[in-house]
Amino acid sequence: MAVKIGVARETAAGERRVAITPETCKKLVAAGAQVSVQPGIGAGAHFPDQTYADAGARLAIDATADADIVLCVQPPASDAIGALKQGAVLVGSLHPQADAARGEALQARGIVAFPLERLPRTTRAQAMDVLSSQAGMAGYKAVLIAAQLAPRFFPMLTTAAGTIRPSKVLIVGAGVAGLQAIATAKRLGAQVEGFDVRPETREQIESLGGKFLDLGVSAAGEGGYARALTDEERAEQQRRLAEHLKNVDVIVCTAAVPGRPAPKIISAAMVAGMKPGSVIVDLAAETGGNCELTQPGQNVEVEGVTIAGPLNLASMGAQHASEMYARNVFNFVSLLLKDGALAFDWDDELLAKTVWPERAAPQS
Repeated sequence: MAVKIGVARETAAGERRVAITPETCKKLVAAGAQVSVQPGIGAGAHFPDQTYADAGARLAIDATADADIVLCVQPPASDAIGALKQGAVLVGSLHPQADAARGEALQARGIVAFPLERLPRTTRAQAMDVLSSQAGMAGYKAVLIAAQLAPRFFPMLTTAAGTIRPSKVLIVGAGVAGLQAIATAKRLGAQVEGFDVRPETREQIESLGGKFLDLGVSAAGEGGYARALTDEERAEQQRRLAEHLKNVDVIVCTAAVPGRPAPKIISAAMVAGMKPGSVIVDLAAETGGNCELTQPGQNVEVEGVTIAGPLNLASMGAQHASEMYARNVFNFVSLLLKDGALAFDWDDELLAKTVWPERAAPQS
């Protein structure tokens, strides 16, 4: 029998993205799957129901009730997990270890969970990497928020009233979000610097027109992430950074490590030393923030400095974010399909290393 794929509307507050678009729906149907979606599923991302119907989907209130594979953006609530088919496959950004009740619900129903945030960071996995695709949108939106909050132009302007100097923008963290933020700030005409404790990011920052801020501290680690700094390294980094921030107009913080609290990089003392009218947009607010004064989900002003802690920035660009996310999901789900039926190849590291809980290695 053909595999049944179901997708329900997202229920998390403010979530407008969707895990399937008409484009990927059509591809799944072409692969032999039967696709059911809940009416209104794409409304937040401006995908009308008719476009799903035209792509071959069945519109059904109980779209996930008997589905073999369920796709999602945010993890379903525990009661929704309990209503899934016993042994169903669940694919999305699930973070099962962040909520004990969620993890228990998944195991109680025997759900084969594939939290895509666990996907190995390999070349082959790039087309399935939801962290990177969504971080790109978040970095873009963060700079637009900064430009809106700043009481200044970003570009240099020569006017009859005199010359306006460009804003000095510092992007903290040069991962996918940070690099997109650098590129966006540069397009807006700002004078852009990028800071990262991984020295190998210098070339990437400079390739986008930014200047690499070298504070003399290197923390290159494994897997493309930074290692923890020693107390001495951190103190020296903080001292040099505090001095530099006195002349910065806008900071966009993007430094985050999946599954861990965001590193505190901008202290209250640094904020106090910044110019009145300066702006900090903290992309890492959802995991505690890179700035000590960040309030998740709020804009606060401290001694004339505005600190924004926006949440779920990718959802602000729901249409393109959904298109990228849905393609990531489609590419991963394709690994689970063989002639339109569900099949698991546990020798494939992308499946074996993404599934939760981890499967025991086969006995030799």
